[in-house]
Amino acid sequence: MKTKMYSKIKTVPEDAIDELGHVNNVKYLQWVLEVSERHWSSTVPLAIREKVYWVVLNHFIEYKNPAFLNDTLVLKTWVTKMEGVRSERHVEIKRKKDDKIIVKAKTLWCLVDSKTLRPKRITSEIKIGFLNEPKSPTIKQSE
Repeated sequence: MKTKMYSKIKTVPEDAIDELGHVNNVKYLQWVLEVSERHWSSTVPLAIREKVYWVVLNHFIEYKNPAFLNDTLVLKTWVTKMEGVRSERHVEIKRKKDDKIIVKAKTLWCLVDSKTLRPKRITSEIKIGFLNEPKSPTIKQSE
């Protein structure tokens, strides 16, 4: 199954730098959430987004390399699974100048109904924005 990727460019600001001189780990988590939310809001119509929202069940983050002030980073995200009420999303943050992976993250999300505040099954209307279902092979008729 192919997935639809979303990406954005971010330049590391001064307020992201910690006492060690590199981006603070908490900032990476904020950026993982930010790029995930932007992907959601740019993919799904407002009418649907007003009825449901996502909550995080867990994050798994690997810190591969440090990033520094004014580094240009490429944040990419994609969804690999949407089953029942859960969705698995990946985020990769790379430094643009050398293509080094800075952070890899996997987050498990749960879809929640805005009115009932209970988990809600992910509809095909939502899935289609994130997952490309494989097409059935075309069968050619013999002549």
